[in-house]
Amino acid sequence: MEQIRIIIVEDDRDWLRGLSSYLNREPDLTIVATASTVEDAQELLRGTEPLADIILMDIMLHDEPAGIRLAEQALLAWGVKVIMLTSMEEKDFIFRSFQAGAIDYQIKSRFEELPAVVRAAHARKSSINAAVAEQMREEFRRLKRLEHEFKVKEVKDLITPTELQVLEMIDQGHTQTEIANRFFISLRTVKIHVGHILKKLGSSSSKEAAQKLRDLGLFEDKQRSDEKNQ
Repeated sequence: MEQIRIIIVEDDRDWLRGLSSYLNREPDLTIVATASTVEDAQELLRGTEPLADIILMDIMLHDEPAGIRLAEQALLAWGVKVIMLTSMEEKDFIFRSFQAGAIDYQIKSRFEELPAVVRAAHARKSSINAAVAEQMREEFRRLKRLEHEFKVKEVKDLITPTELQVLEMIDQGHTQTEIANRFFISLRTVKIHVGHILKKLGSSSSKEAAQKLRDLGLFEDKQRSDEKNQ
Protein backbone atom coordinates (compact mmCIF):
# COMPACT_ATOMS: atom_id res chain seq x y z
CA MET A 1 0.00 0.00 0.00
CA GLU A 2 1.41 3.38 -1.04
CA GLN A 3 1.98 5.69 1.88
CA ILE A 4 0.87 9.32 1.63
CA ARG A 5 3.22 11.55 3.61
CA ILE A 6 1.56 14.51 5.32
CA ILE A 7 2.77 17.66 7.04
CA ILE A 8 0.31 19.57 9.23
CA VAL A 9 0.77 23.28 9.95
CA GLU A 10 -1.58 24.34 12.74
CA ASP A 11 -1.19 26.81 15.61
CA ASP A 12 -3.76 25.16 17.91
CA ARG A 13 -1.55 22.51 19.51
CA ASP A 14 -4.45 20.51 20.94
CA TRP A 15 -6.19 20.36 17.58
CA LEU A 16 -2.85 19.54 15.94
CA ARG A 17 -2.33 16.56 18.25
CA GLY A 18 -5.90 15.38 17.75
CA LEU A 19 -5.78 15.64 13.98
CA SER A 20 -2.38 13.93 13.81
CA SER A 21 -3.70 11.04 15.90
CA TYR A 22 -6.86 10.80 13.79
CA LEU A 23 -5.03 10.70 10.45
CA ASN A 24 -2.31 8.33 11.65
CA ARG A 25 -4.99 5.71 12.25
CA GLU A 26 -5.44 5.46 8.49
CA PRO A 27 -3.18 2.69 7.14
CA ASP A 28 -2.08 4.68 4.09
CA LEU A 29 -1.58 8.06 5.79
CA THR A 30 1.55 9.06 7.68
CA ILE A 31 2.21 12.33 9.50
CA VAL A 32 5.89 12.98 8.85
CA ALA A 33 6.13 16.43 10.48
CA THR A 34 4.10 19.15 12.13
CA ALA A 35 4.58 22.86 12.73
CA SER A 36 2.67 25.22 15.00
CA THR A 37 4.35 28.51 14.08
CA VAL A 38 5.24 30.29 10.86
CA GLU A 39 8.93 30.00 11.73
CA ASP A 40 8.68 26.23 12.24
CA ALA A 41 6.89 25.82 8.93
CA GLN A 42 9.44 27.94 7.09
CA GLU A 43 12.24 25.84 8.58
CA LEU A 44 10.60 22.67 7.24
CA LEU A 45 10.26 24.24 3.78
CA ARG A 46 13.97 25.07 3.62
CA GLY A 47 14.76 21.44 2.84
CA THR A 48 15.78 20.82 -0.75
CA GLU A 49 13.86 17.56 -0.99
CA PRO A 50 10.07 17.42 -0.39
CA LEU A 51 9.35 15.91 2.99
CA ALA A 52 5.69 15.26 2.22
CA ASP A 53 3.19 14.61 -0.54
CA ILE A 54 0.46 16.70 1.05
CA ILE A 55 0.52 19.70 3.39
CA LEU A 56 -2.53 20.48 5.52
CA MET A 57 -2.14 24.21 6.07
CA ASP A 58 -4.09 26.26 8.59
CA ILE A 59 -4.97 29.59 6.98
CA MET A 60 -4.95 31.59 10.22
CA LEU A 61 -1.73 31.28 12.20
CA HIS A 62 -1.66 33.40 15.35
CA ASP A 63 -4.51 35.62 14.12
CA GLU A 64 -2.87 36.28 10.74
CA PRO A 65 -3.64 34.58 7.38
CA ALA A 66 0.01 33.54 7.18
CA GLY A 67 -0.93 30.10 5.88
CA ILE A 68 -1.67 31.61 2.49
CA ARG A 69 1.90 32.88 2.14
CA LEU A 70 3.27 29.56 3.40
CA ALA A 71 1.16 27.68 0.86
CA GLU A 72 2.78 29.69 -1.91
CA GLN A 73 6.24 29.01 -0.48
CA ALA A 74 5.49 25.28 -0.28
CA LEU A 75 4.43 25.23 -3.90
CA LEU A 76 7.54 27.10 -5.03
CA ALA A 77 9.91 25.05 -2.86
CA TRP A 78 8.54 21.56 -3.40
CA GLY A 79 5.62 21.64 -5.83
CA VAL A 80 3.71 19.90 -3.06
CA LYS A 81 -0.09 19.74 -2.92
CA VAL A 82 -1.56 22.01 -0.26
CA ILE A 83 -4.99 21.68 1.35
CA MET A 84 -6.05 24.73 3.35
CA LEU A 85 -7.73 24.28 6.73
CA THR A 86 -9.86 26.84 8.49
CA SER A 87 -12.68 27.18 10.98
CA MET A 88 -14.14 30.04 8.91
CA GLU A 89 -15.67 30.30 5.47
CA GLU A 90 -14.13 33.67 4.62
CA LYS A 91 -14.55 34.20 0.88
CA ASP A 92 -11.53 36.42 0.43
CA PHE A 93 -9.23 33.88 2.12
CA ILE A 94 -10.71 31.08 0.02
CA PHE A 95 -9.82 32.75 -3.25
CA ARG A 96 -6.44 33.99 -2.04
CA SER A 97 -5.57 30.42 -1.01
CA PHE A 98 -6.26 29.15 -4.49
CA GLN A 99 -4.29 32.02 -5.98
CA ALA A 100 -1.37 30.89 -3.81
CA GLY A 101 -1.56 27.41 -5.30
CA ALA A 102 -3.71 25.43 -2.86
CA ILE A 103 -5.72 22.67 -4.52
CA ASP A 104 -8.48 22.25 -1.94
CA TYR A 105 -10.08 23.86 1.07
CA GLN A 106 -11.54 22.11 4.10
CA ILE A 107 -13.54 23.37 7.08
CA LYS A 108 -12.03 22.03 10.32
CA SER A 109 -15.36 20.96 11.75
CA ARG A 110 -15.58 18.45 8.89
CA PHE A 111 -12.25 16.83 9.75
CA GLU A 112 -13.72 13.35 9.31
CA GLU A 113 -13.71 14.00 5.56
CA LEU A 114 -9.99 14.73 5.49
CA PRO A 115 -8.71 11.19 4.74
CA ALA A 116 -10.81 11.08 1.58
CA VAL A 117 -9.83 14.65 0.69
CA VAL A 118 -6.13 13.84 1.12
CA ARG A 119 -6.39 10.70 -1.01
CA ALA A 120 -8.22 12.57 -3.75
CA ALA A 121 -5.61 15.33 -3.75
CA HIS A 122 -2.78 12.81 -3.88
CA ALA A 123 -4.47 11.03 -6.80
CA ARG A 124 -5.06 14.38 -8.54
CA LYS A 125 -8.81 13.88 -8.31
CA SER A 126 -9.66 16.82 -6.05
CA SER A 127 -12.92 18.55 -6.80
CA ILE A 128 -13.16 22.24 -5.96
CA ASN A 129 -15.14 23.01 -2.84
CA ALA A 130 -18.52 24.52 -3.85
CA ALA A 131 -17.84 27.70 -1.87
CA VAL A 132 -14.46 28.04 -3.55
CA ALA A 133 -15.91 27.46 -6.99
CA GLU A 134 -18.52 30.16 -6.47
CA GLN A 135 -15.91 32.59 -5.18
CA MET A 136 -13.72 31.91 -8.20
CA ARG A 137 -16.65 32.44 -10.55
CA GLU A 138 -17.44 35.73 -8.80
CA GLU A 139 -13.81 36.83 -9.07
CA PHE A 140 -13.73 35.99 -12.78
CA ARG A 141 -16.95 37.99 -13.23
CA ARG A 142 -15.38 40.90 -11.35
CA LEU A 143 -12.24 40.76 -13.49
CA LYS A 144 -14.38 40.60 -16.61
CA ARG A 145 -16.30 43.69 -15.50
CA LEU A 146 -13.03 45.51 -14.81
CA GLU A 147 -11.68 44.52 -18.21
CA HIS A 148 -14.87 45.78 -19.86
CA GLU A 149 -14.79 49.06 -17.92
CA PHE A 150 -11.14 49.56 -18.88
CA LYS A 151 -11.87 48.99 -22.57
CA VAL A 152 -14.85 51.37 -22.46
CA LYS A 153 -12.76 54.09 -20.81
CA GLU A 154 -9.93 53.50 -23.27
CA VAL A 155 -12.25 53.95 -26.26
CA LYS A 156 -14.01 56.96 -24.71
CA ASP A 157 -10.64 58.62 -24.23
CA LEU A 158 -9.73 57.95 -27.85
CA ILE A 159 -12.76 59.13 -29.78
CA THR A 160 -14.58 62.46 -29.72
CA PRO A 161 -18.36 62.89 -29.21
CA THR A 162 -18.68 63.74 -32.92
CA GLU A 163 -16.85 60.55 -33.92
CA LEU A 164 -19.14 58.58 -31.63
CA GLN A 165 -22.18 60.07 -33.39
CA VAL A 166 -20.70 59.20 -36.77
CA LEU A 167 -20.12 55.62 -35.70
CA GLU A 168 -23.62 55.36 -34.27
CA MET A 169 -25.10 56.40 -37.61
CA ILE A 170 -22.84 53.93 -39.43
CA ASP A 171 -24.07 51.24 -37.04
CA GLN A 172 -27.65 52.20 -37.94
CA GLY A 173 -26.87 51.66 -41.63
CA HIS A 174 -26.49 55.24 -42.82
CA THR A 175 -24.13 56.04 -45.67
CA GLN A 176 -21.38 58.63 -45.41
CA THR A 177 -23.39 60.94 -47.67
CA GLU A 178 -26.43 60.66 -45.36
CA ILE A 179 -24.20 61.40 -42.36
CA ALA A 180 -22.80 64.49 -44.11
CA ASN A 181 -26.33 65.74 -44.84
CA ARG A 182 -27.45 65.02 -41.27
CA PHE A 183 -24.67 67.10 -39.70
CA PHE A 184 -24.51 69.73 -42.48
CA ILE A 185 -20.86 68.95 -43.20
CA SER A 186 -19.04 67.96 -46.35
CA LEU A 187 -18.55 64.36 -47.43
CA ARG A 188 -14.80 64.99 -47.21
CA THR A 189 -15.16 65.93 -43.53
CA VAL A 190 -17.06 62.70 -42.85
CA LYS A 191 -14.31 60.72 -44.58
CA ILE A 192 -11.70 62.51 -42.43
CA HIS A 193 -13.67 61.58 -39.28
CA VAL A 194 -13.88 57.96 -40.41
CA GLY A 195 -10.15 57.88 -41.18
CA HIS A 196 -9.34 59.18 -37.71
CA ILE A 197 -11.69 56.61 -36.14
CA LEU A 198 -10.13 53.68 -38.01
CA LYS A 199 -6.64 54.78 -37.02
CA LYS A 200 -7.57 55.26 -33.35
CA LEU A 201 -9.42 51.96 -33.01
CA GLY A 202 -7.16 49.92 -35.27
CA SER A 203 -10.15 48.78 -37.33
CA SER A 204 -10.08 47.86 -41.00
CA SER A 205 -13.53 49.28 -41.79
CA SER A 206 -16.08 51.69 -40.36
CA LYS A 207 -18.56 48.84 -39.87
CA GLU A 208 -15.98 46.91 -37.86
CA ALA A 209 -15.31 50.01 -35.73
CA ALA A 210 -19.05 50.53 -35.17
CA GLN A 211 -19.48 46.89 -34.16
CA LYS A 212 -16.63 47.24 -31.66
CA LEU A 213 -18.43 50.15 -29.97
CA ARG A 214 -21.74 48.32 -30.03
CA ASP A 215 -20.13 45.31 -28.34
CA LEU A 216 -18.83 47.64 -25.63
CA GLY A 217 -22.30 49.09 -25.10
CA LEU A 218 -21.26 52.64 -25.95
CA PHE A 219 -24.25 53.32 -28.17
CA GLU A 220 -26.63 52.26 -25.41
CA ASP A 221 -24.75 54.48 -22.94
CA LYS A 222 -25.05 57.42 -25.35
CA GLN A 223 -28.77 56.83 -25.87
CA ARG A 224 -29.41 56.73 -22.12
CA SER A 225 -27.41 59.91 -21.69
CA ASP A 226 -29.36 61.63 -24.49
CA GLU A 227 -32.70 60.57 -22.98
CA LYS A 228 -31.63 61.84 -19.57
CA ASN A 229 -30.68 65.23 -20.98
CA GLN A 230 -33.95 65.69 -22.87
